[in-house]
Parts: sequence; structure tokens; C-alpha cells
Amino acid sequence: MLGSCMDNQVQLTNGMDVSAGGDSAYIIKTSAATYYLEKEGGGLSSMIDKDGIDWIGFHNKKGSAHKGEYRGFPNAIHKQDGSYFHAMNAGTDPSTSEVKIESNDHIRISFNSENKKWEGQWDFYPNRCDFTMTKISDGHKYWVQYEGVPGGEMDTTDFWYASMDEKKHPIEESFEGDLPSPEWMAFGDENSSRVLYMLHHEDDEHADNYVYRKDMTVLGFGRENGEKTTKHLSTVQTFSIGFVESKKYSIINQHIKKVRE
Repeated sequence: MLGSCMDNQVQLTNGMDVSAGGDSAYIIKTSAATYYLEKEGGGLSSMIDKDGIDWIGFHNKKGSAHKGEYRGFPNAIHKQDGSYFHAMNAGTDPSTSEVKIESNDHIRISFNSENKKWEGQWDFYPNRCDFTMTKISDGHKYWVQYEGVPGGEMDTTDFWYASMDEKKHPIEESFEGDLPSPEWMAFGDENSSRVLYMLHHEDDEHADNYVYRKDMTVLGFGRENGEKTTKHLSTVQTFSIGFVESKKYSIINQHIKKVRE
């Protein structure tokens, strides 16, 4: 799925994500990754590494649940004055989009929800992708999630790192709490030479949560599990997703700190 792309360049084309069920998508290629951003859903359906492996693995088949239809990024608005910014499944409400910037090193695409109450902005750079919630529906809250498959599938060789310590945590281990600044978590597979990270640019005191599912990760910034799973984010916030070509904590941490600068 990866084509040639020179370092420090970002290329935008239009097509469809066949692996996700064939919906229309923006295809953004960089030297680090290829992203499939669904035009109607407003979320990433696939994120392909240098080896052609998809770390999201969305598919729109109804009833596939954790094996397909729930996966994606940022999966931000769920039954909270609509369901938006998710790869298009049976429960996703549509959005409209517009390409705002198209240059060799920066692609910007904005999305406006069907009810006109939510707006999201995507910025693609050579080494990462940023999602910013630029408009929030009055009186409502959201979260930002990575629901995917490290290294192409969930298995016992998967693991995660986070900003709270330098420990390599097994994929089955859950996390609940406010990640320390800079708030980030990274997922890896022992069979891969890289990790996929998520970074929350603004520090806050809201809960962050990782829950293991047999068929996918569930990492949520601003998400709290309890008797009822709750969302906490209510202001403009920016989140990055990208690959680091290392499995060493020190290198991952250094890379993410540079992204935040």
C-alpha cells in the first residue's frame, strides 16, 4: 500500500480504503506512514507503516465490533450530541470536509459535523499526524481514542509504554489515571522494529484510560471507566499520532518531547 515518498514530503491523493470496506478516503503518504482518512466519517480507518502493516485495521462490517467496526482514531464523539470523527460504520454520523492547506510538507483538512456543532482539524506532516478538536458542541464533552492493532494484530507479544514510567507493560495490563506531562502512550509488538504513539499536547488533570480488548486496544485521553464510562474534554485540544522507529523507551520519549516543542 505504500508508494515512494521522499523524506520531508507529504502527498495527498483521493481514493478508497479497500481494506476498510471501500469508503471514499483522503490518502496521505509520507516517508513514515500512509494514512487513510475517511471523507464522510472524518476518522482514520488505516495507518500503514513502512512495512505495509496497518496498525488500525478498521472494517465497516456491521457486527464486527472489536474485530473491525469499533477501530479507528480519534473516535472522539460517541452518542454525545451525535457520533462523529470515526471511520464510517453503522453508528457514525456524517461530516463534510475541505482541504485547507496542500503543500509539500503540510496537508490540512477540516471537518464539519452534519449538525454543525463540532469541527475537527487534521494536520499531516512528514513525521506525524495531528488532530485538533476546533469546535465543541455547547454543554457536551469528548475523548480522543486509539482503537487498533499494534503490529497488525493483537497478541501476547504486544506491549505499551507511557509517560508515567520507563516500564514496558504487557498489552493485557490496563491503566486508569491522569498521565503525567507530556501525556503520551505508545504501543508496540516484539515482532516490529517500531512503536505507534499518541500524544496529548495540553496537560490536564483529567483521567486517561487504557483497556485491553482481545481484538484491539482502547486508549482514551479524557476517558474514565467506572460504573459509567465518561468523557472529560470540553475545550480545544490537539493530539498527535505517529510512528517512532525504535522500541527503546529513551528514544521514544525523546522523539515525543520534540514533537511537543
